[in-house]
Amino acid sequence: MTARSERGRQREPRGSESATMDVVLLRRVNRWHAQGVSEELADPYVDSRETPPREAYRPPGRHDFLNRLTAEIRRPGFAMVIAETDGLVGCAFGFPVRSDGSWWLGFDGALPRGIEQLTESGGVFAITDLLVRPHPQDQDVARRLQERLLTDHHASLGATLVDRADHPALAALRSWGWLDVGEIWRPVSATLLRALVLPVGERTAARPAGLAHDAWTRWPG
Repeated sequence: MTARSERGRQREPRGSESATMDVVLLRRVNRWHAQGVSEELADPYVDSRETPPREAYRPPGRHDFLNRLTAEIRRPGFAMVIAETDGLVGCAFGFPVRSDGSWWLGFDGALPRGIEQLTESGGVFAITDLLVRPHPQDQDVARRLQERLLTDHHASLGATLVDRADHPALAALRSWGWLDVGEIWRPVSATLLRALVLPVGERTAARPAGLAHDAWTRWPG
């Protein structure tokens, strides 16, 4: 999962950026179009994944992103929404979570009942990447992208997995309303991941009914 918040970074808009950012448009694209713009999408990916020198975690590079996107496009139900002005600003993409619960394999402990029920009913959509090129409205664009992707699929809950060491991504998701519900261990990648969910329509970190439980709603440290 790619997410990045530029909150707190002091910088001036470049050129006519302040004017053009007022007209960010969202557009859903099919898998063939997504493949065609993959190289363009790699640019905001690289821009959004800049990390300060003190940050120990280093995200996957451009080549890894392109390989992952190609694999995601082949998934059943793949969908993408892009944000653009006079060029690509960002995108969000993912696929419906299967009702068999395979998405949650490796979850540490018991999956919260509300999430299990929504998964079984087909109401969960996995957002595997959410990226926005840094600019003054990045948080607003990120929220619009994630909401559009979920509402287009009539999903009740968004889900994503993030490397627990990727603190910038976790902080960004938290600021966009995502809730940390536990950890998942994936032996194939030998990675411990944070599992986060986003109730559709929720704009804050308020605990949604049916998912709130102190033992499972844990914010990343």
